[in-house]
Amino acid sequence: MINRQWLFLAWLLPFHALAETGRAGYVPPPSVISTENTLQMAGGLLLVLAIIWGLTWLLKRFSLIPAAAADTLKVVAATGVGQRERVVVVEIDNTWLVLGVAPGHVTKLHILDKPAVSTGDATQAHALHKDFAVQLNESMKKDNV
Repeated sequence: MINRQWLFLAWLLPFHALAETGRAGYVPPPSVISTENTLQMAGGLLLVLAIIWGLTWLLKRFSLIPAAAADTLKVVAATGVGQRERVVVVEIDNTWLVLGVAPGHVTKLHILDKPAVSTGDATQAHALHKDFAVQLNESMKKDNV
């Protein structure tokens, strides 16, 4: 019981009042967080970012970063058929792949040869798209049966 009372008194006793107040000529060290240190840190950060930006600009300027193979793979058309499902026509060399794209997987729906249609002829392009729509519908009916 007495030990508890002494413990309670020890908790109430202000220990900082018993601490030594310090020497007469004591000067505390300067603060680590100062304007000079903050500006030096910000300047170093800006220097590193400028070096990174400069190196990427040089790599792009002199074509040292390999560019994506835009000639090999090209998305010809895409349309949504649901909230998160799409039908995409992808051109690879001289072949068109009709792909069903959904979250988590891609399904090949059809393979077509690349048509020899000039981009300026709108009537032939419209007929081609209509023909493609018919082929796509037939392909989807075959899969459902």
